[in-house]
Amino acid sequence: MANELLAHTDMCRDDVEAAAEWLRDRVVDTPVVRSTTLDRIAGTRLWLKAENLQTGGSYKFRGALRAVSQVARRGGHRGVIAQSTGNHALAVAIAAERYGLSATAVLPIDAPVTKVDSIKGSGARVELAGTTVRRRLEVVDRLRAASGDAVLDAYDHPGVIAGQGSATWDLVEEVERRGASLDAVVVPVGGGGGVAGACLALQGQETAVYGVEPVGCDSMTRSLAAGRRIAVSPAPTLADGLRPSLVGRLPFGIVQDRIAGVVPVDDDDIGRAVCLALFHAKLLLEPSGAAGLAGALRLAARGSFTDIGVVLTGGNAEAVLIARLVAGYGATARTGSGRKGART
Repeated sequence: MANELLAHTDMCRDDVEAAAEWLRDRVVDTPVVRSTTLDRIAGTRLWLKAENLQTGGSYKFRGALRAVSQVARRGGHRGVIAQSTGNHALAVAIAAERYGLSATAVLPIDAPVTKVDSIKGSGARVELAGTTVRRRLEVVDRLRAASGDAVLDAYDHPGVIAGQGSATWDLVEEVERRGASLDAVVVPVGGGGGVAGACLALQGQETAVYGVEPVGCDSMTRSLAAGRRIAVSPAPTLADGLRPSLVGRLPFGIVQDRIAGVVPVDDDDIGRAVCLALFHAKLLLEPSGAAGLAGALRLAARGSFTDIGVVLTGGNAEAVLIARLVAGYGATARTGSGRKGART
């Protein structure tokens, strides 16, 4: 095994359970949505955890609130700093406001305008820095040195991972409440915090955990094959939130011996999934948030699954992009015919 079997982490299922219990009355109890049409298209039952309806429009709020609360409880910091492509920074900004802390968000220069505006609207200061994680981290280091604020990493933070894992925990609980059990849970992979949380939530269970990566943004896939973290030059993708060049150190250590596999999806898969969710589940998803559904459809076609859970991670969508996707994929999505739609 690799040098980076850094899974010398003491995180376990208990951490996710504790986070889920703590978050119970502090976050939105998002619904688990079913669609007979989507079940027919998939050839299996799909259970969709609608975290696009979460505070801040994504499941990132779960991890951000958990992590910010820990900073506030410890004291010694007047503010927090977060870098991301948008949703994590927005979630941290909202959480910081709840706890009376200042927040600074470091975003790429091509971050979606809606996310930038939402972050500013939550009272955070925004710094735009290049297009790579490395450049954003350089800015984070400079800001931390100047302010002494706490840095809340989007991936390498136990509170963030446990909080994001609570979405899977709640999904599984709801499915069991309805008298069913899941063969698999599917979670999109950016830096890996969400899928790591899912692996912890299902530790010791028979339910398999699968990640989903856009084609060409496959740091997790390559890292698992190599047994150590592998950086990539992310390819263009509709899923702007799933294109870090390198998966997080802590998430990789957690998932390395726990994840069942990673499903690749292309822009056609993602665009069609956005429209399928919109027309048949009545859920508005951003492309990154729809990647889990795209991956679940791919996964269902591979084997004999009866019930697949999907974490729909976010809904902070650009109106112009959604209009393009509906124009390109709407016709086939309405009827559920064909995998491919017109390219956008």
